[in-house]
Amino acid sequence: MFWIFVGHAFLMLNQYTIKNMQFRIGNLEDWETASKNILPVLNHSILLLKGDLGAGKTTFTKSLLKKLGSKDTITSPTYSIVNEYECPKGKIFHLDLYRLKSLDEAQEIGIEEYLDQAFLIIIEWPEIYMDALQDMPCHELIINKKNTHEREVFFL
Repeated sequence: MFWIFVGHAFLMLNQYTIKNMQFRIGNLEDWETASKNILPVLNHSILLLKGDLGAGKTTFTKSLLKKLGSKDTITSPTYSIVNEYECPKGKIFHLDLYRLKSLDEAQEIGIEEYLDQAFLIIIEWPEIYMDALQDMPCHELIINKKNTHEREVFFL
């Protein structure tokens, strides 16, 4: 067992940890490459996106949903809180919990129903809901801004 520091947190890893990936992102094509590489190992229906404002969480989501075959226009759920998309494999819900203040608020928007109905649920700013997810298998994508154009991305 060992610990790594990623962004603002230490993560505990062991020999059973799912294949971890790291990417350097400098342009939109790099996001496409990251999505292409992540998609074959995306075996959980919950993907948590972590990163500062403007880090590229929605940009990654656009790229991933395009690779999944969605024809929908992908936008940030910052104000709507939840966006719903279709892909050949089923419904995808894209949530942004940034403005929520409590676990109760997350439950009030019906997050459990989204979890039950989704082929994939992508959650930006998941920290408010982490306790409820502790027993559910999830992937994490952590995006660290290096400067205006460069990102370091970790997929766990």
